Amino acid sequence: MKLPNNNPNNKNILDILKRSTLYIFSILFLFIIIGIFTTISPALRLSSNTLTNWTNEIESSTFMYLLGMENRAFMEGLPPDASIPNVSSTIFQIATSIKPDDPRSLLGNELPGFSIFDSEIFIAGEGTNYTNLPVESSPPLEEVLKDREAIVDEELEISEPEEPIDTPSTGDKKVVFIYNTHNYESFLPHLPGVTDPNLAQHSKVNISKVSERFSNALDKYGIGNILDKTDTMKILDENNMEYWQSYEAIRGPVQEAFKSNKDVQYVFDFHRDGVRRDVTTKVINGESYAKIAFVIGGENKDYEKNLEIASKLWKIMEEKYPGLSRGVLPPKKGVGTNGLFNQDLHENALTVEIGGVDNTLDELYRSADILAEVFSEYYWDAEKVSTE
Repeated sequence: MKLPNNNPNNKNILDILKRSTLYIFSILFLFIIIGIFTTISPALRLSSNTLTNWTNEIESSTFMYLLGMENRAFMEGLPPDASIPNVSSTIFQIATSIKPDDPRSLLGNELPGFSIFDSEIFIAGEGTNYTNLPVESSPPLEEVLKDREAIVDEELEISEPEEPIDTPSTGDKKVVFIYNTHNYESFLPHLPGVTDPNLAQHSKVNISKVSERFSNALDKYGIGNILDKTDTMKILDENNMEYWQSYEAIRGPVQEAFKSNKDVQYVFDFHRDGVRRDVTTKVINGESYAKIAFVIGGENKDYEKNLEIASKLWKIMEEKYPGLSRGVLPPKKGVGTNGLFNQDLHENALTVEIGGVDNTLDELYRSADILAEVFSEYYWDAEKVSTE
């Protein structure tokens, strides 16, 4: 039946029918879209990480302008000289991950390894460049936990640094906290038959021995410290977590340690690098040392404080032992890295790469002694300034 169009009532009825039909189809379309997103394979879904990667390089002022279109109060948060963002460039960047005004963004996506040049090395030590930055390996946890033979010289095990004379002391205060996120990181020279750097893992002969040496050296310089012996790999295993979740696993114990030790002023998390001997070794006066690098977590909003301390330590070390430090390296952030390294838990938190898979414990111990010497000089100078 066709309703006459010249009747006002009929026109109202037609309008209601059209609106009702549109409403019903809209509801159906919404349910279809929801059904697609809830049944699609997880690998194909848009995750929060995907959205973050789309937007993390967009100027924050763009979002402020968008919010300011609805609430003028947000406009007050923009600098007086801020210009209106280019909407077309922003949309193009979100869609392609390419910045129209930066050709590196195109090359970084197309050329393997080129994206590392998009960051800036804070302080490049001797021989440090973009081709030999620290390598973060993430071996399967079952490989990390495997029993392996390890060889350590007994004399080396009990050796201790020489005791300095007439040093001040922190007394009963434990002002330094030392721990190891990747506490099974080991060294190929002490693992007979192991040649794969990713498999340089051991439950006893590992980076924690270097932390212990550093702790002993700090004692000699009168700096009270806490040597944490939390087994991060055990936490991962007990909670069915993966190796790449190590920072998440150790975060709780570290926070608890800070709560129960209010005197802690500085934090050291020791690691060993995955790069090879030519990058991680320095010969000084005929003896070889494991080179030291300071790594900054770029996703820590207050990373400048960590950077300041690392830079001062590097300067002292470079003056006394030129070439021993690889420098203060680019802020790590984005996909493929933790980005925080739990440095957000303390303003004076340092992540230190000491040596690599090819270094020996005696080389590592020498460097741990030097780092303790350098830190003690920095610490006591800072204490002197704070009491004046």
